[in-house]
Amino acid sequence: MAQEILQEIVVGILVGGVYALMAVGLTLIFGVLDIINIAQGVLVILGAYLSYSLSTKAHIDLFVGLLITIPVMFIIGVVIHWAFIRRLRGTERTAMTLLVTYAVALIIEGILYKLYGANDVSLTASYTGTSVHVFGFYLPWIYVYGFILAVVLVVAVYALLYRTRFGRSVRATMQDETAARLVGIDVNRVAALTFGIGVAVTAAGGMVYGATSAFNPNSGYDLISRLLAIIILGGLGSIGGALAASVFMLVVESVVTIWSPDWAIAVFYAALVVVLLVKPTGFFGRKEVRAQ
Repeated sequence: MAQEILQEIVVGILVGGVYALMAVGLTLIFGVLDIINIAQGVLVILGAYLSYSLSTKAHIDLFVGLLITIPVMFIIGVVIHWAFIRRLRGTERTAMTLLVTYAVALIIEGILYKLYGANDVSLTASYTGTSVHVFGFYLPWIYVYGFILAVVLVVAVYALLYRTRFGRSVRATMQDETAARLVGIDVNRVAALTFGIGVAVTAAGGMVYGATSAFNPNSGYDLISRLLAIIILGGLGSIGGALAASVFMLVVESVVTIWSPDWAIAVFYAALVVVLLVKPTGFFGRKEVRAQ
């Protein structure tokens, strides 16, 4: 039993890293724009389908394909912001963006149904069906590779925010949009690029998700509920919180699966409730700022 628990903890950590990759984009968008991108789950699935097309039609390796899908998803994110988000103003902006991003999700879902149909598909490669033997048990290589990719990209996003001039502009906009405007920061440009980055990372998250789970155009709704739970638990706007919450939630769910797979999902959300009762702002959330 101890060996089985250890295995599930390791699997939970690896899968949690992948969910962190998807949640970082969502929490970054919230931190800068103060909106919840309901379309994030469907965008993850869109990224998975782009990888699927490159793999099946052009025979491009899943990880090599990210060199194409990440820029494409970045452009899609910028276009979504330019076409729908930037036009919203006033006190009802936050509520309206929920409706707008939900509409975007429906549009993308409809396009995916038209192009790919309703049947489940999955991404395959030589490493999706092989495992490595560690600690006395076997781990699928795709989980290991996916976790490494997640760490690299999360660190890259963190470095972008804290080691570049653009990152300083993003953090300034997060903390006080009006003050950022007064010191000459082009807030609209920062918002558009941030939205693009938040969507771009879903390409990687979608690829790994599609290589570890079957998916269809409707799969985004389960994903967005999980991602929302993760960023709320981690603290809205906190990248470090998204990473910690992802690993925590997925480890809890994975361990519970040993005794009852049916209860695993319920425990996932029950853990959210328990932690928020103790710390309402989440792991790294603070009342005085939206991001740290």
